[in-house]
Amino acid sequence: MYQPFAVVQSVAKKKFRWRRPRHTLKGRQNGREVERIGLHLQLRKRQAEAGDIVLLYGDESEALTHPYLARAWAKSGADMRVPAPGQAKKVAIMGSLNHLSRELTIHTSLTKRSSDFIAHLEQLDQIYGPKPGQPIKPVVLVEDNGPIHTSKLTRKAFAARAHWLTVEWLPKYAPELNDIELVWRDLKGHHLAHQTFLDATALDKAIHDAVGNLNRERMPDPLAKLRISA
Repeated sequence: MYQPFAVVQSVAKKKFRWRRPRHTLKGRQNGREVERIGLHLQLRKRQAEAGDIVLLYGDESEALTHPYLARAWAKSGADMRVPAPGQAKKVAIMGSLNHLSRELTIHTSLTKRSSDFIAHLEQLDQIYGPKPGQPIKPVVLVEDNGPIHTSKLTRKAFAARAHWLTVEWLPKYAPELNDIELVWRDLKGHHLAHQTFLDATALDKAIHDAVGNLNRERMPDPLAKLRISA
């Protein structure tokens, strides 16, 4: 049955929208390995939720003094522009996301080296490492095979923590298995977007302030599971 062009156009508008294409990683992924590790991480999540382990998702990101441009509401027909004076400076962010509490722990630096990652591990020592007089709770850290995670210096640091820290290695090109990726997107797309920072020091402060806000937003409600006393 013939349909008027206006009707077809209306249906097309509902089913289609103008989008930017993205590269797929499926051609680079080992599908079986991604599926295997994905199932294994589901078991790790159940262990964490049962209180048997602490599950952390680790990764690195970076932010620039030039503004991160995310989607934003704008007046129809207006050309949105954000000033970006001078040369962009970079701040690297080493982070670990607690699966259960959703708390993000970060270490910032001007470089992204093994020594910077080890400084972040030392942060994890203080929060999750063994404490005198307390039982050791195993920690599982999910990481990719990036150079700063597999260097001799980092491997030595992992070996020194092997009595309480286990590393779960992600397969190559599988960011969808790392829960922290969504947090990086939230951090840059909402908390750091559309802002210009005078220098790396100002950006560093903004990152820590933003992570503090994120942690307050994402942390589970402590009153959500209160038990009624007898």
